[in-house]
This record gives sequence, structure tokens and C-alpha cells, in this order.
Amino acid sequence: MRNTIFILLLFFNYSLFAQSFNISGYISDKKSGETLIGATVVNKANKQIGVSANTYGYYSLNLPKGNYELLFTYIGYQDQSIIVNLTESKKLNVIMSENSLQLNEVVISASRENNRITQSQMGVEKLNVITISKLPVLFGEKDVLKTLQLLPGVKAAGEGQSGFTVRGGSIDQNLILLDDAPVYNASHLLGFFSTFNSDAIKDVTLYKGTAPAQFGGRISSVVDIKMNDGNNQTYGANGSIGLISSKLNIEGPIQKGKSSFLISGRRTYADLFLKLSDQFKDNQLYFYDLNTKFNYRFSDKDQIFVSGYFGRDVLGLNNRFAIDWGNSTATIRYNHLFNDKLFSNTSLIYSNYDYNINLTNNANPFSILSRVRDWNAKQEFQYFANNNNEWKIGFNVIYHTVIPGKITDTSSTENLSDIRDGLESALYISNERQVLKNLKINYGLRLSNFIVLGGSNYYELDKLNNIIDTINQTSAVKNYINYEPRFALNYIIDNSNSLKLSYSRNTQNLHLINNSVTTSPTDKWVMNTNIIKPEIGDQISLGYFRNLKENMYEFSVETYYKWMQNQIDYKDAADERNRVIETQLLYGNGRAYGFEFLLKKNKGKFTGWISYTLSRTEKQIDGINKNEWYVARQDRTHDISIVAMYDISKRMNVSAIWVYQTGNAVTFPSGKYEIAGQTTWLYTERNGYRMPDYHRLDLGLTYKLKEKKHFNSELSVGLYNAYGRENAYLISFEQSESNPNKTVAVQTSLFRWVPSISWNFKF
Repeated sequence: MRNTIFILLLFFNYSLFAQSFNISGYISDKKSGETLIGATVVNKANKQIGVSANTYGYYSLNLPKGNYELLFTYIGYQDQSIIVNLTESKKLNVIMSENSLQLNEVVISASRENNRITQSQMGVEKLNVITISKLPVLFGEKDVLKTLQLLPGVKAAGEGQSGFTVRGGSIDQNLILLDDAPVYNASHLLGFFSTFNSDAIKDVTLYKGTAPAQFGGRISSVVDIKMNDGNNQTYGANGSIGLISSKLNIEGPIQKGKSSFLISGRRTYADLFLKLSDQFKDNQLYFYDLNTKFNYRFSDKDQIFVSGYFGRDVLGLNNRFAIDWGNSTATIRYNHLFNDKLFSNTSLIYSNYDYNINLTNNANPFSILSRVRDWNAKQEFQYFANNNNEWKIGFNVIYHTVIPGKITDTSSTENLSDIRDGLESALYISNERQVLKNLKINYGLRLSNFIVLGGSNYYELDKLNNIIDTINQTSAVKNYINYEPRFALNYIIDNSNSLKLSYSRNTQNLHLINNSVTTSPTDKWVMNTNIIKPEIGDQISLGYFRNLKENMYEFSVETYYKWMQNQIDYKDAADERNRVIETQLLYGNGRAYGFEFLLKKNKGKFTGWISYTLSRTEKQIDGINKNEWYVARQDRTHDISIVAMYDISKRMNVSAIWVYQTGNAVTFPSGKYEIAGQTTWLYTERNGYRMPDYHRLDLGLTYKLKEKKHFNSELSVGLYNAYGRENAYLISFEQSESNPNKTVAVQTSLFRWVPSISWNFKF
């Protein structure tokens, strides 16, 4: 701590000695007032001197006394030059306009043109919302998470699924944040839609390597999603009407230039078609979600944001069985500028995921409730010491409540599993600086603590996982403290080439227990206990990055090795319904390693990318697979994605996606035997078999209809799985009807050809 204070004092003294001044402010869009994340400002006479706007569009540039011409740039916007006479620190808010010459040209980069060369972080991907809107997807619903699956190192959980895995991790090892609120189940309709309405999304950043120290709680990746703030200049609306769902987005100023609102809703209507059938008219099958955001700027130094998400899925069968599940989040964020160098962000965050099952088709109807609920307080300070030196320091505290299952019937209420509470806290500090002309580093430390709170039943087990004692105390049951160091180093060879090296350690205190690579709304979330320990993941990465032809093309190759502790898996012949889940689990180690290649064309009428991943993911858990290493369920050796978009004219563009993936690892029976006339399958090697390889082609076309003064619209047509391949979703084994001594494998496929059409409008 003394060393940290000493270093900070040095930076303060250096700034005073140099007698430099700061020019700072917000960079925003002229039409909407939305802040432009990552916009850059440089000294035009020496473009090596410059900074980027932070997550909230704020920049702080430090320069000696003098006259300067500052150049402000942002992808898709007109460059703006402003002359300043710097004799003291100044505030300069900049409003930028879209570049009309580029409006009809696809630009798929979401950051500055050579950002992949200059930024210290590696394994970082940013998505452009315009790109997302042009790609063909299942049912025609534009999907943030399914676009992420087309990037190297990111793999789909299954056919049509919005769930994904990153660099060998499982689905629950991805931290998905919506305006800083964690989303525990980011899918609708059993995974075929994601919870994120693209019309309400402003920025999407994926960290699959070393994430900055302010992120923690998962060991594989972070998906940081920011909602639009809302237009503070004019009122407007946009939306779409499709075969499966429709959505509407409304935004506008509350007080022009100072405050705004955003309301965005979406709903499917498959249930309306069910009512046309006498057989299915009493069934229910739909989801809805609602995004809202409000903000108010009190002054140049103070601004408050309030955002929320509310989504629900409903599935009902003839008033006999019903299940509904969904997320709700709320974030209150307060930004304050203490001075032109010190930026503060204070957040209060709420997140809730739950599902309810109701069974009424018997003499004793009952319902089951499961829930994960968080209350979170977070404080962060960002200090711009100078152009080449930026500090972040902060803390957050999360109170978790997990209800794995509570059953209520007409006579009583019983907990299927114990309701448990935990207190997770973290203190972090990070620094990004240019130490040499060609060397940039980002390093930090996160100190995390998880307290298993008392007030519920905990257990002691013997070596065979049998309960030998029950612990019930009001004081803390267990305390886990972990140090999470991380660093990223970037050696910039020149403006077009760089080498990067990074290392990080992360811990995870909440775990999703399931027995397949895909997700289900009834999967169990559990937290650390006296038996279930935090998962720990260490990852080291090395990469080479190159831009070609004035940043028109990007090429990168990254390799990584990740080793993991306290990995969780079901024991052989586990009873997933057992009330004490710890008795059904075993723990051990994991490892994942691989290569990732990406070639991307960013500009022009023809754009797109090719990504390829070669990887391996394995586990070693005593008691499973004869204590030997075995491949994890999510392991896929090869993963290829080819994405192409072409502007035929100013009004029409076409797109195509081709994907190929090695089949998931799976445990199939190796034999069978009969006991008292009942066939019993014999399982030997864990995940020793493979599903068939997966591949498909998707096609899309977007046609802009005739524009009117205050209204424009377009038609989007798509075809999912264009050549009709019947990819395996499930393989089961049955006794042959013609030969009882023979066993046959039966393949189930979900989608062959799925056409879609939607009408998108804006006014």
C-alpha cells in the first residue's frame, strides 16, 4: 500500500512540475446525444499524443501550455478539428456528426481503426450493432450472442442456441453484464433467442483473454453490454414485425440536451397461432422483454442513469403443466467529475433470475420455485495521471441469495434444497501506461473474498460422499480469500504490427450444475459451501496482430493455455434430483489450450471475416474415468466461421454465414445387459464419443424501401440452414424392433430449412 501511495504521489508531482494542463469533456453524437465510447482525440501535429474516451464517453488529454489543433475521430463519423489555446485546464464537450459519405458503406469495426494494434489488452472483441443487424440468424431475430459465436475462441452451445463457451470454459463461466447487472440466464425459448434486444444495445465488448481488474466472478470470459442512453435531441421510434416476434423502440428527450428516456419492448406471438387449433388452444408458448433507461445531467460534473431489464418466458400445456422463467435487472449509476483528471462512477445494482413450475394434473397440485438474487454496490475511480498513464481503483460488494428449489403444495411448503446466502466482495486496482515508445502495459490486482453465511444447513461428507454430519449455525460457515493478479503487455513493432502477452487469474463463486453442454431453465445454480470451493482459472496468452492496406484488413493469431482448479462434475450414476447436491458431485482439475486465427475485412462494399479455432479442453477428477484425463463436454477440436456481407447497391445488401464444428464430446453406452427382463446400458469412458460434425449455411438479404421525409423502412429475408443439413441435436439408443438383440442409434434433428422475413421501420 505504501508503494502504491508513493507511486501516485510521483505522478501528482510530475504533473505539477511539468506545468501541463488538461483539456477534457464528453464526446457525443449530434443527432441523438449518445456518448461515443472509444472516440479518440489526438494532437494533429503529433498523432502519437492522444487518448480515447472511456465507457461513458469522457476523455482527458494532458498537454503543455501552447496552441494546438486537436483532431477528434470516431468510426463512421466526420473527423473534427478544433484549435485551442491552452493556458489553463479547460472543458471541451465535442459533438460529432455521422459521415454521410460512409453511410452506404459497411464498416464492421466498432473501435478506432488500428485499436487492435495499439491497445494493451488482447483477446478483446467489440461488436458493431450495424453488423449484427445485417447477419442472417435463426427465426430472423438479430442476436448479439449468436454473433459472438462467429468469433474465434467462442463456440455455440448447440443447434440454434444463444448459449456459448469461450476458450474451453463452460456456459456458466461467462460473466454477462447488462449495464453492470449480471444476467444468469441470457436466453429465451430454451436458448433459441437471447435476452438482448439489439435495438436497445449501444456497445458490446467481449473479453476472452485477460479482462481488466474491475471484472471478476467468472473464470472464462466477460461480455460487457451497454444499453443506449436514449436520444436527448429529438423524439423517434423504430421497430420490426416478423413471423415469430415483433419489437418497438421509443426514445426522446425529457429536457432537451440534458435528459432522455428509452423504452424498448419485444414479444413473440406463437401462442396466438396455437389458439387457432382446438387441440392446442389452451397451450401457452411465448416470451416478452422490456428495456428501459432514463438519464439526467445535473451539470458538466454530475449525471445519473437509471436502467432496467424485465423478461419472461411462459410455457403451458393444457392448464395441467406450466413453467415460466426470466430475468429482471436494475441499475442506478451516478457519474461525478471531481476534477478534469478524476472520474467517479457509483452504482447500485439488482439482479434476479427465477423459474416457477406448476403442476396441476393430479389430486395434490404443487409448484416449485428456484431463484438467484443479487444486491450489488460498486464504486470505481478512474484517474488520468497523464496521456500515457491511467489508474482505476474500486470495490464492489454483492449479497447473493440462492434458492435451488422450494416446493409448495396445498398442505405444506418444503425446501427441495437449502436456501443459502453468501457475501462476495472485491477490491481492485489497475494501471495502464506507456512505459516506452513501443511498449504499453496494463496490470492490476483484484482481491476477492467470499463468505458462506450461516442460517442454513451445510454438511460434512465422508470419502464416499455420504453425509456424516449436518452443520447449522448463524455465524459464517466458510471464508474464501483469493488474490487475482493480471497483466497484459503490448510491444508495438510499428503502426501495423504488434506482439502481445497476457496472464490472468480469476475465481468463480457461483456455479451452474447441469449434465449437458446446453442450458435449461431448470439447471441448478449453487454457490460456494464448506465443500464446494471457488473455481480458479489461470490463463496465459500470446498473440501477433497485423493490419494491412491502411487498416482495411486485420489479421491476428493467438495461442492460449488455461489451467483450472476445483472443477465440478457429476459422479457416475449421479441422482440429479438428490436434495443435497454435494453428495452427487466430484471435484478436480481442468486444462484448455488452443490456437485462434482471424482475418477480417473492415471496409468497402464487400466485408466480413474468417475465423478458425483449434482447441482442446480436458478434465481430471478422481472417481471419474478411472482417475484419468478426459475431454470436457464442450470440447470441439475444430471450429470455423466464414462471414460475408456485400452491398449490391445503396438499397440492397446480401449476407452469408457458413459454420463448421467438430461434434461435442458425449458419453454413449459401450454395451448393455439384462436384469430381470430390463435392459441396462453399460457406460465406460466419460465423454469418450463424439456427436457427428456440424455444419450449415445461412443466407440473408436486406432491401431498403423508398424513404420518406420522416420515415424509412426495410425488408429482411433470411434462410437458416440453406442446404438443409439434418444436424444431430440428440442421439438416443433403442432396441431394434426387427431384431431384439440389436441396438440402433436414433438421431433427432431440430431444424432443416427455416425461412424468415421481417419488416424493420424507423421514424
